[in-house]
Amino acid sequence: MQGRADFHHDIKKFFRAAEYLTVAQIFLQDNYLLERPLEYRDIKPRLLGHFGSTPGIIKAYAHLSALIKRTGQDMMFVLGPGHGYPGLQAALFLEGSLQKVDPKATLDVAGVEYLCKQFSWPYGYPSHSSPLTPGAILEGGELGYCLSTAYGSVLDNPDLVTACLIGDGEAETASLLAALNLGKLVSPKHNGVVLPILHLNGYKISAPTIYGRMSDKELIDLFTGFGYDPVIVNEGEEPGFDEQMAAALDKAMETIRSIKQSPEDGFFRTPFIVMRTLKGETGPKELNGEKIEGNYLSHQVILTEAKTDKNQLAMLEKWLKSYKFDELFDKQVGFGDFINAVMPEPKKRMGQSKHASQEPEKLKLPALSGDPKFRVGEPSSLAMNSVGKYLRDVFKGNPQTFRFFCPDETSSNKLDAVYEATNRAWLKPLKSWDKFMSPDGRVIEMLSENTLQGLLQGYVLTGRHGVMSSYEAFMPIVTSMVDQYSKFLAQAIKIDWRPDLPSINYVLTSTGWRQDHNGFSHQNPGFISDMLLRPNNLVNVLLPLDDNSALVATEFALSAENCINIITAGKTPEGRYLSLDQARFQLLNGGAMIFDFVSDEKPHVVLAGAGDYVSKEALAAVEIVRQEAPQVRLRFVSVSAFSYGAIGTSKIKLTKARFDDIFTLDKPIVFTFHGYPSTMKQILFNYTTPERLDIHGYNEHGSTTTPFDMQVRSETDRYHLAISIFERAAEQGIIGTEELSGLADRYAAKLAWHQDYIKQHGDDTPEIKEWTWKKPTA
Repeated sequence: MQGRADFHHDIKKFFRAAEYLTVAQIFLQDNYLLERPLEYRDIKPRLLGHFGSTPGIIKAYAHLSALIKRTGQDMMFVLGPGHGYPGLQAALFLEGSLQKVDPKATLDVAGVEYLCKQFSWPYGYPSHSSPLTPGAILEGGELGYCLSTAYGSVLDNPDLVTACLIGDGEAETASLLAALNLGKLVSPKHNGVVLPILHLNGYKISAPTIYGRMSDKELIDLFTGFGYDPVIVNEGEEPGFDEQMAAALDKAMETIRSIKQSPEDGFFRTPFIVMRTLKGETGPKELNGEKIEGNYLSHQVILTEAKTDKNQLAMLEKWLKSYKFDELFDKQVGFGDFINAVMPEPKKRMGQSKHASQEPEKLKLPALSGDPKFRVGEPSSLAMNSVGKYLRDVFKGNPQTFRFFCPDETSSNKLDAVYEATNRAWLKPLKSWDKFMSPDGRVIEMLSENTLQGLLQGYVLTGRHGVMSSYEAFMPIVTSMVDQYSKFLAQAIKIDWRPDLPSINYVLTSTGWRQDHNGFSHQNPGFISDMLLRPNNLVNVLLPLDDNSALVATEFALSAENCINIITAGKTPEGRYLSLDQARFQLLNGGAMIFDFVSDEKPHVVLAGAGDYVSKEALAAVEIVRQEAPQVRLRFVSVSAFSYGAIGTSKIKLTKARFDDIFTLDKPIVFTFHGYPSTMKQILFNYTTPERLDIHGYNEHGSTTTPFDMQVRSETDRYHLAISIFERAAEQGIIGTEELSGLADRYAAKLAWHQDYIKQHGDDTPEIKEWTWKKPTA
């Protein structure tokens, strides 16, 4: 049995070895073992990396590893400040996990040289944690969502503890603060447990951190208020850091085990460690009269002129020699026994966590069946009701591998059928009138889109499946997070040891076209625009036309791998245009389909609709053109999917040849789109020339108004579309100049009359409200 004195001695050896390798990674391109005096040529040409937080990261990682060795606990490690990666990579190298995924990272001279040379080196290791990092599920470049990601990893993993190291600068972010509330929603009995470790080294890049200047009492009061059981580990106090940290982790495990064994259910205070260490510990104390160790100046590269300044070169050599690496590593035998004295058995090491690399279980998806009350051509189907019922059945078939996340709008978004299969997760007291809430609920509602995004990422990156729903206008809150995830995914799918990942899925509803009651602030289709800019070709934007199309889109999304799916549809009763088979054919054949039942042979003008509400107006425009100018031959095209630069999904794009078949080679195209017209231009310009196109879409002229007036303000209404068709037909001589002038005047007058009516009565005209689409008889 290893004694406490020996244990702490081995921890200190591990720390020295890892810190030496950290500094060597940042600075050295040769002479890695200091077998001769350092020279300028030994220093990398570009010094990239962050040193200041690495001492604390290494200490936390070593002590967590020792805890696993003592207890056998299954544990993951999530690093919030990903810029501290040289420290984490040094630890992963020493524990042998890096070699498992990169055979060149051997625990010998060649491996040390390879590790140091390749860090922050072109085509080598990046400066931050990444999908190349064994055990990692977070890049950590954009700070704030390590804690929510960690909580996502423990959902439905009851035997897992995820240690989450939070930087004290990161702790100032809104995302991190919101995620601190997850202990009130995620049951530590039904799920695993997150062990937050707030790393207080006192400084961010150029100033003190707020938390670093708070007193111990303030910190204890704060995190107790958030629902945790905090303990503070203070560097420089007696007993020493290693003794304090080991005791704090032992106490944490005792608390976790007592929770797991408790006959009670509900809210428990889980452990929270505040770890104070010296920023830049073991580095230079001063440089050019400025304090370095224990100050923000140690945050990044300290000796930035070591390649050209002899004094800084000498300081670097002294710094590296201070770790006495030659006592820890021998060229012939490698590292000493201290590594195995600290580390658990290989399969328990955090860099080899099965949760970061196991093959996900496929979802058992229910067979599709449309609402039998409505037939194709009838006016009252409701897309979100159908999606909610489908998700309810997904829950029933997958009780441990599927979750649903939503700010607070599940019922508002007409998806509340999920509550027939599960509840909302909730651990705090309940009132007699509360509904659908329990500790084991599998729907997580919290009014923080960032927190839900982190949960979803953590859940999916550990091999499970999920859907997040939101009002369309507020999904841009997480645009940057989704962008960061797409970068992680784009790299992960190229790495052999990373498994194929379940798709990340979004259902956006309460769309801007029917946010006439909430007004301008709730009208924003920008999320799909931003996601369609991503050239990694991992994003599918699905715009189902009706309830059957929405069901097919949901089935497609939940079946997909290695992608991001965004389903956007309304929640009001609308017409049913397609059977399930037709909707599936459309989606799986390039996303575009001619509606033969409202189209003519050899059309003069092609009218296309992408999105439910704008397509309804487009079909109304078809009726107008038929009545007013029957000589104009029209073709109506429904478009249900987009990906980067293309119509169709990322795997099945509409080809140029197929586009020409559907949209003709040269006829004008009037295209009405759910989102911003500029988004559609960047796609359609890949298929045809701008002069053929007349693109309508949301143009940021919203307000609190009526549904039809929303369309009028963006010129996506039936009258503006009809006028566009008349104009395009007149260009070909199908409509005469006088006839065009008359039609334009008539429908301009109709628009003015409708707007006057709306101003006077506060509602749309009966003519507009009562219009429904009915499929023409064949």
